[in-house]
This record gives sequence, C-alpha cells and structure tokens, in this order.
Amino acid sequence: MIEPISVGRGQATGKIILMGEHAVVYGEPAIAIPFPAVTIDALIESTTQPEIELNCYFYQGLLSEAPSSLGNLKVAIEKTLVTLKQPMSHLKLTIHSTVPAERGMGSSAAVAVSTIRGLYDYFKVPLSTEKLLNLTNLAESVAHGNPSGLDAAMTSGTVPLYYVKNQPFQPFDLQLKAYLIVADTGITGQTRAAVADVAALYQANPLAVQPKITALGDLVKKSKEAIERNLPVELGAYMNQAQQLLSELTVSSPELDRLIAAANTAGALGAKLTGGGRGGCLLALTTDIEMAKSIESALKNNGATMTWIYQMGGN
Repeated sequence: MIEPISVGRGQATGKIILMGEHAVVYGEPAIAIPFPAVTIDALIESTTQPEIELNCYFYQGLLSEAPSSLGNLKVAIEKTLVTLKQPMSHLKLTIHSTVPAERGMGSSAAVAVSTIRGLYDYFKVPLSTEKLLNLTNLAESVAHGNPSGLDAAMTSGTVPLYYVKNQPFQPFDLQLKAYLIVADTGITGQTRAAVADVAALYQANPLAVQPKITALGDLVKKSKEAIERNLPVELGAYMNQAQQLLSELTVSSPELDRLIAAANTAGALGAKLTGGGRGGCLLALTTDIEMAKSIESALKNNGATMTWIYQMGGN
C-alpha cells in the first residue's frame, strides 16, 4: 500500500462554449474554452473515520449516504481509489466551488477532475492526462450517460478546443486579446428541452432549419480564425450573428434577450448565449477593461445574478 501524505489538493476550472451550440449536434463544429474565472478546489485529508466523509455545498456527511445527485462524484472517488489500490476509508473530501451548477460551465466534470487530482496528490502518485480523462469520463457517464469528453478536457486543460462530433478534439492557440464578460441569468439552463425542440423544428421543416445550422457552423469556422488572428471586432460580429440564429431556433429566452441587449447597449462588440440556452449564461466581448466593467455593471442592473470578467490572451 502506498504511504499517504496528510493532505492532497486538486483543482479544475470551468468551461465555456464560445460558439457552435446546438449546431454541434448536427455535425457542425463548436469552440470551447477553459474558463479559469471559476474553479473547483478539492482538499483530501486523513481522518479517523473508517468511512469516507464528504463536505460540500450540497451535502455534509458520509459518502455512502450521499444523495443520488452526487453519483458522479461517488464514481470518481471509487474508481480512482480502485486504480490507486487504496481502500474506501479514513479520508475526508472537502470541495469548494465557484462553478455554478447547471449553467453549462462543466461543473460535474470539474468536480471529478479536482477530486481525482486531489486523491492522486494525497497518495503522491503521478497522474497522466490520459488517466485523468479516463477516470473523469467514467464519472461523467453517470452524470450525462454518453459524454463527448469535451467537459473533461476543458475543465482539466488550458487551451481552446475546436470540436466536431465523433472526431478528435483540435487544440488551438488563444491569441485573442480581449475580455469576456460572462453573466448568469439566475435560471437553470434547459439543454435537454432546447435540443429536443430544435430537433422537432428540424423534423417539421428541414429546408428552413438546415441553413441556420449550416450558418452557425460557418460562424464557428470564422470565429476560430478570428481568435487565432486576434480579430476581436470580427469575433463580436460573429457572436451577434450566432445569437440571432439561436433565437430563430427558439433556444434563447426573454431573460437572455434582455441581458444581451443590455450588454450591446453598454458597448459590447458582441453578445450571445452560451450552452443549451433557455436560461443559463451569456457572453459579452470587449477589448477594454473599463468597458468590461461598464458592461458588467449594465448586466447586473438588468438582472444578472452573477458576473465574471475573464482576460483572454494575456493582454
């Protein structure tokens, strides 16, 4: 048995879908970026308790008695300890999170990544990227059934990914020197319902819907080039065009529309929803920190429950 140290620590970031929501379901590309403005930190400590203790926002107590909603975390712990050949005992896991749940920021993957990293750190065992992703995806299969692996890669990585369904992820450089303002509507995203409704629209009128899907895919390709060439004005325009198409596909909401209008009125280069839509979060883009703060203020004044500013590209 490996001799443990007294404390282990692990961290993961959030993730953002920058472009390509919904169209990615139909084979078009999407762009995801790590979002280090929000994080999950896991602390592993020795304890005299013969079982594993868990302390997080949703639950405090024995892991064996944790609610089913934490099933992905249970699997992350169990599979990691089996891999490490360690018993399910004498450990306390404390999780601190600033990643909002059910907002499309990869919270379930991030909690798995941070926990797995924390356990490997506790037992002083090197952790390869391949092993981390494999264990995280085992946990994600509980949360999401058949995960693409995107959330696992994003919440553990540091570079943007260009993603096409059933194809390998393509990392690329984040050359864009800009600020991304992210705001929470305060409403849980309705990804499952939104995806189903887009599918129903497509089935009812494919000749009308397919051009919108194709156009969204084209905007993703243009956005990748804008990011690589540091063209924030162009990217902002692509974001606005994408939001219009997503609205036409019925996946926006009055709350999102109000906040996006407020961001654009305040001077954003572009703004759009992120993730499944019908709630959740939105993105706004600018190149100036003072403008970012002004946009953030406008979003708060128009009902955003939480906001974050992320400096992209190392201005």
